[in-house]
Amino acid sequence: MTRNPRPNEEVIPLNPNMDQPPEHKVILVVTAHPDDSEFSAAGTIGRWAAEGHDVYYLICTNGNKGSGDPTMTSERLAPIRAAEQEAAARVLGVKKVHFLGYPDGGLEDTAEARGKIVRFIRMIKPDIVLSTEPYRLTHQHRDHRMAGTLALDACYPYARDHLSYPEQLEDGLEPHKVGEIYLAGSDKPDTWVDISATVEKKIEALRCHESQVGRRPAEEFAEGIRQRTAEVGKPHGMAHAEAFRRIEMRR
Repeated sequence: MTRNPRPNEEVIPLNPNMDQPPEHKVILVVTAHPDDSEFSAAGTIGRWAAEGHDVYYLICTNGNKGSGDPTMTSERLAPIRAAEQEAAARVLGVKKVHFLGYPDGGLEDTAEARGKIVRFIRMIKPDIVLSTEPYRLTHQHRDHRMAGTLALDACYPYARDHLSYPEQLEDGLEPHKVGEIYLAGSDKPDTWVDISATVEKKIEALRCHESQVGRRPAEEFAEGIRQRTAEVGKPHGMAHAEAFRRIEMRR
């Protein structure tokens, strides 16, 4: 993993002593729809899980609008996409998938939605939260913006401050300080994760989302993923990579 150097700063790998196993971390991935985690970060997620970190998913919507099939209904689609997401998570080694169940296209920046994410942060106490960049210059799905905004705000200040959502204290959920945030899809990434060893796992996980990618020829789809991750990695000396904007939170 590398990041853009600031002036007079070296590029430093996440684990400088590669002979030692990386420090164990808990990671929470917060995305809008089933398949968002895989398209944006499956190589990184698979790498982290393979390194022994505990990765959890929190999917905000049920994806019940994501179909070009005119015979499909929202009622049929939601359970299909949930099953596809569970299958993809198993491929990557994710420990558990949680669904908030908001309708596709209906995720809003509300105190209720934010509180649900705060609850999960306080429950599993992640060192890292990975979500979607909400501040892209180019247009993106509204749910993606909402998921990133909710995740950022839930990390800071809400999960940290005991006076925010105090009813959660009564449930035994103590405040928690997230250490790092990784935002996928940024116009200005500063961190690149080498996924050369897990790019095929990314493709395998994406293929689990049959309702979304099933109409594309399998090898053509796989080669497109390989080409895109190769383009991301090449400037940084990596065969395949995923890019993020990384925020290191104050302690």
